Amino acid sequence: MNRLPHPARRRGLALAATAATAALVLAGCSSSGGGEADGDTLVLSTFPFGVEEFQEAVIDPFTAKTGIKVEVETGSNTDRLSKLRLADGDPGVDVMLISDYYAALGQEDELFQKVDAAEVPNLGTIADFATENSYDGPAYSYQLNGTLYDTDELSAAQAADWKLYGDSSLKGRVALPDISVTAGQLMVSGVAATYGDGPYDIDSALDTIGGWAPGVLQFYSSSTEVTNLLTQGEIVAADALSGFATDLVASGEPVGWTAPSTGRYMATNRAMIPAGAPNADAANQFIDYLLSAEAQTASADLVGDLPVNPEATVPDTIDAVVGDIAADPIAAGYSTLDPTELVSTRSDWVDRFAREVTSR
Repeated sequence: MNRLPHPARRRGLALAATAATAALVLAGCSSSGGGEADGDTLVLSTFPFGVEEFQEAVIDPFTAKTGIKVEVETGSNTDRLSKLRLADGDPGVDVMLISDYYAALGQEDELFQKVDAAEVPNLGTIADFATENSYDGPAYSYQLNGTLYDTDELSAAQAADWKLYGDSSLKGRVALPDISVTAGQLMVSGVAATYGDGPYDIDSALDTIGGWAPGVLQFYSSSTEVTNLLTQGEIVAADALSGFATDLVASGEPVGWTAPSTGRYMATNRAMIPAGAPNADAANQFIDYLLSAEAQTASADLVGDLPVNPEATVPDTIDAVVGDIAADPIAAGYSTLDPTELVSTRSDWVDRFAREVTSR
């Protein structure tokens, strides 16, 4: 699961790593190992995209406010978690921004320490779902799953109905995410909850999605793939994260996004402190600032992150896509998934998805 860059500034995924590296050079940050940090330096490990925007929205204001310099390391969820495992208790990293599933994996190996409310006062100001006890660190942003659709071809009500993907009249004109990406896991659980006994009923989910598979043009693995399919007119709908729609809607394309009528699930991105972090005090200060209404508003505006602080201002570009859902996703029927369920079943689910869905 990945944090999305602000759609208006989104670069092609093939250029993401290069863009992130360039941003780090321009900002005077390090994109390699952080090593030992002193009291005035914090080492931040984050996603390899949207770095320049995050620097402007959060890092620079934090440094101006506290005097603490921030060195940045970037990499995929998998690579950064592997590096943390190999560090053997000497991580050289103070804060890791990471997707919820990978945060849960790290917790299984006791790679993170609990973020303490006494050290991070803003834990008391953010939404309850962002501080659920399943994780050692809070959510600082989240992603909503739903349907991206052509408004010239479909109504919002049609797009919100899961049966759209099995409609024979739309054969070859819809797309679905692969289970390996964030939207894929959320889709599987949404279908499981709608057609089965709950979000972890994998048998019902795969039976249903497998039945749709012959009519699915593509099981995509990147935002670029699915948005290109839609804007080029090859598909009329796709299960997708809300952030994929922001740039398209803002540009005036005949595109909309809607939450599903049932089976609404969201993913979170977490702020975690590695066990043995060399500058835990600075880490607590950074997370506290990251959760503040000030930083959450700037991050929503510049990065495109959905804020977890209710006092943050949601920009018009996001509001145009998700509307009131951003104010309270739980009240709008969205739920997070239990990491203990996902960690133990992930490998099996991925293997089965390949055999029972994408191979059809």
